[in-house]
Amino acid sequence: MTDSAIAVLDIDGTLIDSNYHHALAWYRALRSVGETVPVWRLHRLIGMGGDQVVTAIGGEELERRVGDRARERQGKEVDALLEEMAPLPGARDLLVAVKERGHRLVLASSAQQRHVDVFLDVLDARDLVDDWTTSADVEASKPAPDLLQVALEKLGAPRDASSVMVGDSVWDVEAAKRAGMPAIVVRSGGFGDDELREAGAIALYDTPGDLAQALDDTPLA
Repeated sequence: MTDSAIAVLDIDGTLIDSNYHHALAWYRALRSVGETVPVWRLHRLIGMGGDQVVTAIGGEELERRVGDRARERQGKEVDALLEEMAPLPGARDLLVAVKERGHRLVLASSAQQRHVDVFLDVLDARDLVDDWTTSADVEASKPAPDLLQVALEKLGAPRDASSVMVGDSVWDVEAAKRAGMPAIVVRSGGFGDDELREAGAIALYDTPGDLAQALDDTPLA
């Protein structure tokens, strides 16, 4: 088992249908601090770590002025939407399929601990996965590679261990590239196939369930 590839899976947007909820939460949070940003612009940033979103929207000046307040409010807005977030089709089937093939499995999330706890319970994944991360584990979130590197460290694996990342956004693919991992993508992030392939995705699937059924055609066979 130690010689097989380690599966590093994103949670938000990849296993849980949450991307559009997060975009709405950011919209509400920014409006609460006096900034109205079109939701489509916010959606394009979902998958990037929350510590980087405000800067991506309005630069360092906006981050200094409203960043901390916006993130705090965004977390509360997500709290209110958690019950509306459900697993994507075949999400748990994918986890089971990966483990049945003898791979170690770690969930690499930059979400807050309380949100990760909810997602783990919804997926009934605590006894299935080997470990998981939260926003507290790193200072630099995706597209930086830190979260994926920490995910490997959680398993006691070196940074150059054979591993495959499964995500849903160009930010996941970019982080995987920087971490030296091939990236498989599900389309729930709402990015175009051309964007994802240009970023470096090696394969694209509509849902986690579709990936689970095709797993023998991937590095996670």
